[in-house]
Amino acid sequence: MIALVTGASAGIGAATAKRFAREPGAELVLVARREDRLEELAAELGGATVIAADLTDPEAPGRVAAEVQAKHGRLDLLVNNAGAAWRGSFAESGHANIARHMELNFDAVVRLTEALLPLLRSSAPSAIVNVASTAGRVSRPRSGAYSASKFALVGWTDALHQEEAPHGVHVGMVLPGFVATEGFPQRELVERRATRWIVSTPEKVAEAIVDAGPGGKAERYVPRAYWLGAALRVLAPRLVRRATRAKSMTPDTAEN
Repeated sequence: MIALVTGASAGIGAATAKRFAREPGAELVLVARREDRLEELAAELGGATVIAADLTDPEAPGRVAAEVQAKHGRLDLLVNNAGAAWRGSFAESGHANIARHMELNFDAVVRLTEALLPLLRSSAPSAIVNVASTAGRVSRPRSGAYSASKFALVGWTDALHQEEAPHGVHVGMVLPGFVATEGFPQRELVERRATRWIVSTPEKVAEAIVDAGPGGKAERYVPRAYWLGAALRVLAPRLVRRATRAKSMTPDTAEN
């Protein structure tokens, strides 16, 4: 299995690469901006193809696709994990903040998938996993720009799942909530017994990616109970808005 993971230099991406490296016969393609971190991870895994790239660069998708084709000749799994969040209200951050979220969290994913789709189809059965967020189902104050990019990713993924099934390409989606990572340790949530349960780990997200890729599931929430928030957003929108408004009064925390 040839598996390409974006955002592989840390956090969920690194955990996902380590998880798939345990699969028999797996060969990893690691993509991120920080080449030194990728090289360290590749050495830890016993070898991997390293592609240092800023996926917002218009030339990056074609370069990644060409290198995968040249070195491996096939692609069995694409994990679109790279993303970021910059919090701020719309009045404070305006269209510019929405644009930079869309550029990385949505546009870059779409362009890389477009570049690699012919290779995925020719390698079928194959899979794509898009790492979205629970924020792609329920939005909170000061996270509107991030949610907009993830809502877009969720909607596009739902359509792509149906479009590519006849071509043998399974398209799955993972929706993490709060995840404790190097950049966002989530200390405030972890230290409180009442909120500790809502914080997950990169390793648990990596297992969900296995379920949504080779495992064939359409989508997975991490933690699993987060599906309830998405359901309540449809069934009881006023209740959800009250709850998210209350959370916005607490100090800023980051989502994946």
